Amino acid sequence: MKKWQKIILTGFAALGLVACGNKDAVDNEDNNQVKVGVVGDVEREVWEDVAERAKNQGIDLQVEVFADYVQPNEALADGSLDINAFQHQAFLADFVTNKGADLVPIGYTYISPMAAYSNNIKDLAEINQGAKVVIPNDATNGGRALLLLQQAGLIKLDDTAGLTPALSDIVENSKNLNIIEVDAAQVPRSLEDAEVVIANTNFAVDAGLNPFKDGIFVDTDDLSQVVQYRCVIASRTEDAENEKLKQVVALYQSPETEAKIKEVTNNADQKAWSDRDDAQADFQNILSQVKK
Repeated sequence: MKKWQKIILTGFAALGLVACGNKDAVDNEDNNQVKVGVVGDVEREVWEDVAERAKNQGIDLQVEVFADYVQPNEALADGSLDINAFQHQAFLADFVTNKGADLVPIGYTYISPMAAYSNNIKDLAEINQGAKVVIPNDATNGGRALLLLQQAGLIKLDDTAGLTPALSDIVENSKNLNIIEVDAAQVPRSLEDAEVVIANTNFAVDAGLNPFKDGIFVDTDDLSQVVQYRCVIASRTEDAENEKLKQVVALYQSPETEAKIKEVTNNADQKAWSDRDDAQADFQNILSQVKK
C-alpha cells in the first residue's frame, strides 16, 4: 500500500475512534470513568459525595453540572454523558415521548415536594384577584405546579390533561390569576415581583427556602406514594444493564447518600429507593399517562 493511502486510512480510523469513543466509554473495561450530569448545587454536593466513595471501588465518577433541565438529557442521548440524575419519572417520560430519545431510568434517587412560596401572604386561600403566579416553563414541572393550584382549589383543569397539563388546559380560573411561566431555575428569584411562586425543591433550597418551613402550600404529604415524581438516575437503554453503572446506582442508594440528602436539603427531600423498586416498570406505566 502506498504511504499516502496508509496515512488516510489511519486518519479515518482515528476519526472513527473519536466519533464513537464517548458513547462506548462506559462499556470499556479499561476505562474506569463514568460521567454523570446533574442540575443545581444540591445535586452537585450529593454526587460529589458519591464520587468520593466511588474511588474506593476504582470508579472515577465525574460530576458535570448543568444550568437547565434540557441539556442533561440531550448530553446523555448524544453520548456526552453516561448517566444523568436530575429529573423525576414524569419529566423523563415527557422527554422520551416528545423527543424520541432512547433513555430509561436505572434507579431511584430522591423525592421532593413542590411548594408555593410568597412574601405577601401566608396561605394560598388569601391570594388576591388577578395575582401574578410564577411557575416553571417545562411541561412536567409546570404541569405539576398547575396540579398544585388545582389541589388548592384556585383553578380547575380539563379532566383529560393527565400528568402534564398546560395553561390551555385551565377551564376555570375564578381568581383570574396571571400565571407566568419562566425557566425553573429562575422561579425563586421571582418572589420579589410575584405574589406567589411555585418552585422545585432543589432550586428553592439553592435560594435558601425550605418547602416545609417556608412554603405556604405543599403538593403532597405522602411523597412515597407519588411515583411519577420520584427522581431517577437515567441511562441510554443500551447501557441499562451495564455493571459499572449498576455499581454507581448501588453507591448512590446507600445510608451515606440518604444522610447527605437530608443534610444538604435541610430535610426537604427524602430517599426514593427501596429493595422492592422497579423503576423501569414504573416508567412504562407513567409513559402511558404523558401526552404528546
